[in-house]
Formats: sequence, structure tokens, C-alpha cells
Amino acid sequence: MFSKILIANRGEIAVRIIRACKEMGIKTVAVFSKADRDMLHTALADEAICIGEASAADSYLNAERIISAALATNASAIHPGYGFLSENAGFASMCRSNGIAFIGPSAEEMERLSDKSRIKRIAAEAGLDTIPGTDTLSSVEEALKAASDFGYPVMLKARSGGGGRGIRPAFSPEELKEAYPLAVAESQAAFGDGGIYLEKCITPARHIEVQILADEHGNAVALGERDCSVQRHHQKLVEESPSPAVTPEMREELLDKAEKAIKHIGYTGAGTLEFLMDSDGRFWFMEMNVRLQVEHGVTEILTGVDLVKWQIRTAAGVPIPFTRKSIRLKGSAIECRINALTPGEIKAIHIPGGPFVRFDTYLEPGTVVPPYYDSLVGKLMVFTGTRDEAIRKMKAYLCELVIEGIRTNIEEELDIVSDPRFESGRYDTGFMEGR
Repeated sequence: MFSKILIANRGEIAVRIIRACKEMGIKTVAVFSKADRDMLHTALADEAICIGEASAADSYLNAERIISAALATNASAIHPGYGFLSENAGFASMCRSNGIAFIGPSAEEMERLSDKSRIKRIAAEAGLDTIPGTDTLSSVEEALKAASDFGYPVMLKARSGGGGRGIRPAFSPEELKEAYPLAVAESQAAFGDGGIYLEKCITPARHIEVQILADEHGNAVALGERDCSVQRHHQKLVEESPSPAVTPEMREELLDKAEKAIKHIGYTGAGTLEFLMDSDGRFWFMEMNVRLQVEHGVTEILTGVDLVKWQIRTAAGVPIPFTRKSIRLKGSAIECRINALTPGEIKAIHIPGGPFVRFDTYLEPGTVVPPYYDSLVGKLMVFTGTRDEAIRKMKAYLCELVIEGIRTNIEEELDIVSDPRFESGRYDTGFMEGR
């Protein structure tokens, strides 16, 4: 097992990883930009080291400085969290070259699986239904030809990265011509890779993802599915598990296929297979995320499996001792993402307490939420025996959650879970349109 882990991230995920390491008896190193000098993760870690200016490019995206910090502090491993360098094969390779373990897939695995057009081919070989699409496009003319073959609407998507960036829908040839250079530019700016591909747009649809955990000994476990259909501009707002749209029979078949696919792929660590479920209940594979998801806590609170600890263990070669059949997949878990709408200093914060409620955050009185990074400041999660109870519980705790000093989306989240469409479970990826 690793003796010391450097966390190459910030905010709530850095705090989450540090807490898991403390429970495992592993020392931690926090890195921080000058804007994050007084953040909670720097206080919780055993050591903290500044890696640059406020901009992400000069700090959390600067691989050389992070490697230098790991070497200077004798860290034996680096946990990248999500975002930033978590899906950067070059960074994973740099870790290995410097004798540092990367808690995630190998550089070769990441290179192979992060190209979304390539992973669709591999998934098809593994027996998953894949959305009709192209390989990486070389021109707008090639995109127009493919769109004509598939039929509109279509989506242009970045082949690298995630988080909804580099995605542009098109409902006509004219819209596709306009969207093509914008998608290329956004992909290049977000991921340093302007490669894009095109796929058929399935609508209406539910966004369903399967959390998987796999080790180097050939074990693969699918830890249920999450419904992530409530999103704006491809940014998720509410996640729940299990999905109210997936029957027990559908779930069993989906999870079986997911486990077989992961074994075929040969993946190690925590990852996510993402699907669109059409109106006929058919699951279409979209992409694979080779990292921890923001919404991993929904699965943790439902199953009782600590995904961060098992990420660390599988990276250290520890075999997974459980199977899907031994995991609790009963009850209902819901997560609401709490985002900052403005930067500023936290004047006061009240976090709800009680059984089966969890709020992952880095906020405390005096924390300054900077304007330089992602707007996520916390994730409110609840778990109960039934979905109706979980919704009531979430409403109660959203009303109790208080964050003063900045504007947040707490009220919007309360509106979402109070919407009759959400309460009934009859919603899809178009839920936020017009809101």
C-alpha cells in the first residue's frame, strides 16, 4: 500500500480524497494555487505545497510542477481526482517515468479509452449497442456526409475530455456548418485536442451511467446505475440511483453486460460506462469515463462501497473481495449539485445533519470562492428506503442548507426535485429546456 499520496486537485474532491487517505492511515500532500492558499484541503493534509498562480494553466494543469511537488515531498502516488489532469495520458506517463504511481488507468489504457470514437468500437466488440457515429472527423464536408447518412438531429462531440464541453447539436446542414468550427475550437481550448466526431442524436432519452470497479486480477463489479438526465447544457444538476425508468430485469441485463464489457476491455480501477436509454428501453453506449465521477457519492451512499478507497487499493494491486451479488442495491439515493453563481467570501454556512445525509464540500466560514475554477462548491446527498422518502428528505435538507456570502443554485435545485415530472420519475434529458 502507498505510504504517502499527493492529491493533484482542489475543492471538495481534494477534501474527499484526503479524508479517505486518513481513514486508511496514508499520509497526504495537498497542492494549491495562490488563490487557494487558505482552502480546507490545505489544512487537512499532512503537507501542503504551492504550485503556482491562480490560473489553472499555471497550477493544477501544470504537470511538471505537480510532479516536482510529489518528488520534493517523497509522495509514492498521485491521485488526480476528476477534471484537470485526471484524463491526461501524458501526465500518467510522467508519473510512471518518475517512479510515482498514478491512481487511475495506465497511460496506455487512458490513451486507448479516452478517444471516444475508438472506445465505441471496442464497446461494440464487447457486445454493447453503440450510437451510430463516426471516427474523428477531418472536415466539415465529412461531417455533412455522415449526418446525411444518419439523419438529423446529430451531435458533434469532442473525442477527449468530458464535462459536457465540446458538444454541439445540429438539426440541419446549416446548423452543422455553423457548429463544426465552434466544436473544434471549444475542444481545443478545453482539452488541448481539437479532434471531434459526430454521432446520431437519440431523443427523447434518459442519461444512464453504470459505475464499475475492476482490478488487475480480472475481477469487475458493476455497482448499479445512476440516472443523470437532469442537466443543463450537458452539465449534470441532479443524479439518482437507481433510475426510476429502469426495471429490475433491465438493470440485471445492463449490469451483466457492463461487467462483461469491462473484462473484455481489460480496464483497471474505477470508471463509468455511459448510455442513452431510448423510449423503447434500449441502452445505447456513448462513452467511458476513465476516472472518478463527480457523482460517485450517489453510488457510495447507496451501496456502502467507498469508491475512493477502492481506487487506491486497486491501484496498489489489491484484489476486489466482493461481487455485485453481495452488494446492497436497495433503497434510493439522490444527489443535488450545489454550484456558486458568484464568487465571494462565505460569511456563514449551515450544513444539515441527520441519518443518511451527506454534504461533500470545501466551504467553511471565511472561505473565498474564487472565479478561476469550476463552480461546484458542494454535493448534497440523501439515502432512504424508497424514492418518495428520498425526495421528501432532499427537499427538507435543501431548505435547511444555508450558504451566505455568495449566490448559489439551492433554490433551483429545490424547484427541480419539487417538479411533478421529477417526482413522478417521468423525465428525460430535455427536462431543463425552457427553465
